Amino acid sequence: MDDLMISEGTRVTLNFALVLDDGSEIDSNFEKEPASFSVGDGSLLPGFERALFGLKSGDEATLEILPEEGFGQPNDNNLQTIKRDQFDAGSELEEGMVFSFADAAGGELPGVVKTFDADEVTVDFNHPLAGRTLSFRVAIHNVEVAELH
Repeated sequence: MDDLMISEGTRVTLNFALVLDDGSEIDSNFEKEPASFSVGDGSLLPGFERALFGLKSGDEATLEILPEEGFGQPNDNNLQTIKRDQFDAGSELEEGMVFSFADAAGGELPGVVKTFDADEVTVDFNHPLAGRTLSFRVAIHNVEVAELH
């Protein structure tokens, strides 16, 4: 089964690194134990999974993930203006600071301060990797038929 290729219905064990177009590495497990996932289980974004299709155990590859296949393009609707008094009075604001907000379901939603003045703060709720082309470097250790539950 060593020639089983990654596709729907497979379980994959791999090492990976995620690298920005400027060469900076933002995540990697090459110095750790390999990770395993079943295609379609939600562990990886669908665009990352599709990029792996056709690879098999023993393969190493560097795959380009365009924004549309990764974290999407920035959306202007995700820029929100919030009254300055909604932030703690003692908060020293700086552009680029990350704050946690509650979303409609009560979950945690990070936002990045883009601009601010005495009255208002513009917060960007886009994913930090939105609009970025990424290199997804992988070493495939095992591909097997996923067990159905």
